[in-house]
Amino acid sequence: FAVLLLSFALPTLVAAQETVPPLANQQLADPGQEARATKLMSVIRCIQCQGQSIHDSDAPIAAAMRHEVRARVQSGENDAQINAWLKSRYGEWISFEPPSHGAGLVLWLLPVLLLGAALLVASSRFRKGKS
Repeated sequence: FAVLLLSFALPTLVAAQETVPPLANQQLADPGQEARATKLMSVIRCIQCQGQSIHDSDAPIAAAMRHEVRARVQSGENDAQINAWLKSRYGEWISFEPPSHGAGLVLWLLPVLLLGAALLVASSRFRKGKS
């Protein structure tokens, strides 16, 4: 009976021992800094969840990343420095915003090009229909 009881209690004990970094779920005192941190956290991909930002994720790694972003904002780093650090550590994939150069430029221009092509096709069809 004791083994059965321990097997149910063990996961709870292990979860209780996981330490959450102090700034993971605690807002910064300066509202401006917190707004910057929140904006940054909403465009950074959780490496465990992948479909969620670290702002929305409950994964332990997301908590650690939220702490890191808030700590860097609090220490005075600008957004570009924080993004550069994250990308150097986790790669370009970490950002939900593709870069506006190289292959990322295609991602930014593709919707505009497709819309232009659709308008040309629609325009030519309307012209054929009127004649």
